[in-house]
Amino acid sequence: MTSTLSTSALRRSMLQVAASKSASVASRPIGALSSCFVANHRNLSSSASGGSTFDTIGVVGLGLMGHGICQVAAASGVHSSVVAFEPEQQYLDKGKARIEGSVNKLLSKGKISKEQADATLGSITYTTDPSDLSNTDFVVEAVIENMDLKKDLYGSLGSVCKPETIFASNTSSLSITEMAEISGRPDRFVGVHFFNPVQIMKLVEVIKTDHTDQAVFDAAYNWVENIGKVAVTCRDTPGFIVNRLLIPSLMQAILMLERGDASCRDIDISMQLGAGHPMGPLTLADYVGLDTCYYIIEGWCTKFPDEPAFDLPAILKAKVDAGDLGRKTGRGFYHWDGDKRGDPVE
Repeated sequence: MTSTLSTSALRRSMLQVAASKSASVASRPIGALSSCFVANHRNLSSSASGGSTFDTIGVVGLGLMGHGICQVAAASGVHSSVVAFEPEQQYLDKGKARIEGSVNKLLSKGKISKEQADATLGSITYTTDPSDLSNTDFVVEAVIENMDLKKDLYGSLGSVCKPETIFASNTSSLSITEMAEISGRPDRFVGVHFFNPVQIMKLVEVIKTDHTDQAVFDAAYNWVENIGKVAVTCRDTPGFIVNRLLIPSLMQAILMLERGDASCRDIDISMQLGAGHPMGPLTLADYVGLDTCYYIIEGWCTKFPDEPAFDLPAILKAKVDAGDLGRKTGRGFYHWDGDKRGDPVE
């Protein structure tokens, strides 16, 4: 789960701002609007060249992924401001506390200086007011993996943000194209899939749809590299690169266990010692969260019923229904004590 952003809170705050912004735009002369579009096309071309980056960015949702994206962007020093948005104060405060805790931990370990810590924290503007996103150049969405919520968000953001703002979703499994089409600006929409924990994991998948303008894609790709990450490119295919390869392989390990072909322990040891993986697939599934694995593969099976690589094991559904979600609940394919893995569940 990437954020606690609720549909009702989001809709209320976005509609209030959209109404006031529509009145403001309607009062501007046509010539002034035309000049604005020309000027911002030049700004986009400058960003796409790699010589500069977005001046002000927004992050919507400060949950598990969003707070990390916000912190990394702020720590990069390439933005004059990072606007961190949650519609409800309690979740904004929780995200802020996570960022401050992470930055202070790096400071206490001597990983960054006091000046760097102050600069990172000082560049973030925390807000529950969506109008604070109106002048951002680039907005990264990191809310929960719920397509209806995301569509609701982008439908509202399109009315709040300036026309030239680029939208980017951090979804790990949902269709970038579907969100782009509801946003009202499909040519200015990309995917930027970060990995958890964002502060540590270097990879970001940058996703281009058939609608995405090449200059927009280049600007997003360069932004990823400018904040210190390694960018890879992928079309809008289910799961992109990593999850498209990873999730089906985890399902095959679970199906092997379900058929009784091998034990949980032996499947994991085999992939560690035989394939050089740092942990076995069943351990990894527990670590990721069995509910997360389930919802990804269940969504793919529903949407792509003829794809043979997508298969939903019965024992995975049974564990999720029982609340045995892996590491975070203390029990999945293994017993867990915090981050310490115990014996396989019999």
